[in-house]
Amino acid sequence: MKNLLSRALVLLSTCGILLLPAARAQDQMRAIQLQEFGGPEVLQLARIPIPVPGPDELLVRVHAAAVNPVDTSIRAGRASGLSGAEIPYVPGFDISGEVAAYGPGVTGFRVGDPVFAMLDLRRGGGYAEYAIVKVNEAAIKPEAIGHAEAASVPLVALTAWQALFDTADLQAGQTILIHAGAGGVGSIAVQLAKWRGARVVATASDYNHEFLYSLGVDIAVDYRTQQFEDFVSDADVVLDPIGGDTQRRSLEILRDGGRLVSIVGLTEAGRNPTRGIQATSILVHPDAEQLGRIGELMTSGELSPIVSHRFPLSDAPLAHQQSETRRTRGKILLEMAPEG
Repeated sequence: MKNLLSRALVLLSTCGILLLPAARAQDQMRAIQLQEFGGPEVLQLARIPIPVPGPDELLVRVHAAAVNPVDTSIRAGRASGLSGAEIPYVPGFDISGEVAAYGPGVTGFRVGDPVFAMLDLRRGGGYAEYAIVKVNEAAIKPEAIGHAEAASVPLVALTAWQALFDTADLQAGQTILIHAGAGGVGSIAVQLAKWRGARVVATASDYNHEFLYSLGVDIAVDYRTQQFEDFVSDADVVLDPIGGDTQRRSLEILRDGGRLVSIVGLTEAGRNPTRGIQATSILVHPDAEQLGRIGELMTSGELSPIVSHRFPLSDAPLAHQQSETRRTRGKILLEMAPEG
């Protein structure tokens, strides 16, 4: 009888069911949890139950999670409506790890598979040792890319992909102006635009110009001392992660019929463009197929993750402080190092 039970347990584990409802439902994991909205100090390390995957869901043991500007906005209470965040809340949308279990109906994934994912903005849950991931949010992690680098990619790369290709239809030979080119979205957008064959003008502080040229930028503009209008005109596309007066001025350097894509919303000028210009504001959404293609670009070396800061999970408040300086090159990561 004992041997039969052991074989059954092995079979269930192999199938991915992993006995979570019966044997592990009371297990605890470390997670960063919000009990209230506010400054970085409200990010509290807590012990909460390991979640159980439902239909078409994976339970992923997280190795690394990225910090994004939207995380700090939600934490401060400025964007709680965006995510539907309800207290208590575990923030975080970018993760990389390995499949620990899965629920009914899951195909294409096995226990132990390395995956990276962007969690839906309405749910979050990435700042934890385990996270629930929908199958349409995850892709197999490229073998040559570490978990930290993989976790830095999903949200920013999907944002750039959906802005440049799905919305702006950027083509080879076109000119694109990318604002904040050294940031998380910008540094990936630069690489994707060059892969597509576009001519890229990017704004950043002078400190980041060498970095931008290493990514393939054709012209780097110091936004603090130079006017981008002096360096680009008749652009086909503008990627705008800034808004405000920068967006208004960017509309003026687009060719007739050009396209501006904002990831921070449209100004009055953006809502009423002239000369046949198309101005669109987008909100990124998970897309497993696109994430898989992004993984292929990382494998081929066409796309390189940019990680500037790494913090242990317990230092999430420090990671948010760094993010709010808005002076980070690439991405900030939280790593789930074992306690002690």
